[in-house]
Amino acid sequence: MNSDAIQGANPQDPDQRVIALVDDDRNILTTVSIALQAEGFATRLYSDGEAALGALLNNPPDLAIFDIKMPKMDGMELLRRLREESALPVIFLTSKDDEADEAAGLQMGADDYIAKPFSLRLLLARIHAILRRSDARRPLVMSDAVPADTSEKIDRGRLHMDPARHHVTWEDKPVSLTVTEFLLLEALAVRPGVIKSRNQLMDAAYPDDVFVDDRTVDSHIKRMRRKFRRVDPEFSAIETLYGAGYSFSDG
Repeated sequence: MNSDAIQGANPQDPDQRVIALVDDDRNILTTVSIALQAEGFATRLYSDGEAALGALLNNPPDLAIFDIKMPKMDGMELLRRLREESALPVIFLTSKDDEADEAAGLQMGADDYIAKPFSLRLLLARIHAILRRSDARRPLVMSDAVPADTSEKIDRGRLHMDPARHHVTWEDKPVSLTVTEFLLLEALAVRPGVIKSRNQLMDAAYPDDVFVDDRTVDSHIKRMRRKFRRVDPEFSAIETLYGAGYSFSDG
């Protein structure tokens, strides 16, 4: 199937949110696109990762939904290459009950995952939840009425976080985090040395209407550590307290 065989719905106004769907299953593309359009979203549709990659980087949507198993370039490779340049929110579609797919997707930087077959109602709830988190971290539009220094920044030793701009540095080197990773780190860094349970971290990163399990938080933490270790191989500021949770040490 050609990636242009199914047409999405272009935005009708500048404020309309755009969702990209990447899946080689024509029925899923059509069904999900119709549901998203009914919810007020515009959609862009791609049948494989190779067709989608350039478009996602050059003209980013507000959120993307990937299938994992696709021809030419599968969802894992697409996400890996996307994360080299972008923190675009991503939901993975995985095989039913395939824990390996779920864990791998989160470790690669997906913001959430849903197992096939899935409920459109659940998918829409996850989309809205992730967009709300993303909106909370969008850069402020500067104006005379809103000074540039109104956001509360976080400085903890070698860590600097600017929530208004979704910007993180470690030892003055930028670290690109997804929205979920940023919220988890922020929850830890605001009170150094205080142990946060997985439930507390879930509450910080996810709204009440989205359920995640302990493994999801663990996967995000592991991937976040790997990102920091790319700029500092000795990074150890996020500590695991087995049976209790995680804490941040700025020392």
